Amino acid sequence: MPMNANEIETLIKEALPDAQVEIRDLAGDGDHYAANVVSEAFRGKSRVQQHQMVYEALKGNMGGELHALALQTKAPD
Repeated sequence: MPMNANEIETLIKEALPDAQVEIRDLAGDGDHYAANVVSEAFRGKSRVQQHQMVYEALKGNMGGELHALALQTKAPD
């Protein structure tokens, strides 16, 4: 069963409470999303480390219930 955008946003915000999260369903199928995540927790981290933090927040759903997630992450300006 696919994840919905609200579930993805909730999981990310549980792990990164200050995060600003924007989720878009790319294909309308509940399996392919794009996410923009802005969090102070990303400051000083590489892009790979930032993405790992988001994937960790998704608690193993990536590749299962969530097929594809195009991620853009950054620390606040």
